[in-house]
Amino acid sequence: MNDLQRRVEEAIRHFWKTRRKQERRQGKASGRRDQSARSAVTGGAQMDGFVKLVSDLLVDSGIPNATIFRKKNVELPGFFRPTKEWDLLVVVDGNLLASIEFKSQVGPSFGNNYNNRTEEALGSATDLWTAYREGAFRDSPRPWLGYFMLLEEVPRSTSPVAVSEPHFRVFEEFRDVSYSKRYELFCLKLVRERLYDSACFLLSNKADGSKGLFREPVAELSFGNFVASLTGRAMAYSRSRGQK
Repeated sequence: MNDLQRRVEEAIRHFWKTRRKQERRQGKASGRRDQSARSAVTGGAQMDGFVKLVSDLLVDSGIPNATIFRKKNVELPGFFRPTKEWDLLVVVDGNLLASIEFKSQVGPSFGNNYNNRTEEALGSATDLWTAYREGAFRDSPRPWLGYFMLLEEVPRSTSPVAVSEPHFRVFEEFRDVSYSKRYELFCLKLVRERLYDSACFLLSNKADGSKGLFREPVAELSFGNFVASLTGRAMAYSRSRGQK
């Protein structure tokens, strides 16, 4: 096992461990099972293991730790709204180097949450690139934009889902596919349409995830590819700073 694989497994274990703690805490506070399930959607701390891992890899690539922002000072100006909070920002020498969203989804409400996640990702990218075009980030070169999604792998997320077509036919690739496949297509299209520079899509379930196990259904959306793209940009920027 290589070191990156081991570190991703640690982040997967952190995700499921944190989720269990949030469910227990929320369940005790409310006594309602639906609230416990909701905590799996709203508990941002679940992704902290991945945010830290990416931060550490950036530092290894020559980016000063003080220029990597998580949890605090993560707001960027938008064009269609005043500001947007990102999960991880890199701002070096007054330049926006990178911005990343880390998202996850667990059951049981895959349909509604899938729609929310996709609309949010599309809107955030459109807002950022329009703000960039209008000079919101001063003289920053084109920033690196990344999207990370971890989906719970269970029958409800991997079974085919029907689509409603009351007026026009959907694109063929969306016909009789699961939410997992929809997310896969979504992440690929985000990159190919150049809304994001790179995307990562991982699958994991509660039982195996507690052991650090996960799947990468598409090589193009692997964590290794994701961080290689990011750290490549980071190292190039670090070298340019050293030459000044």
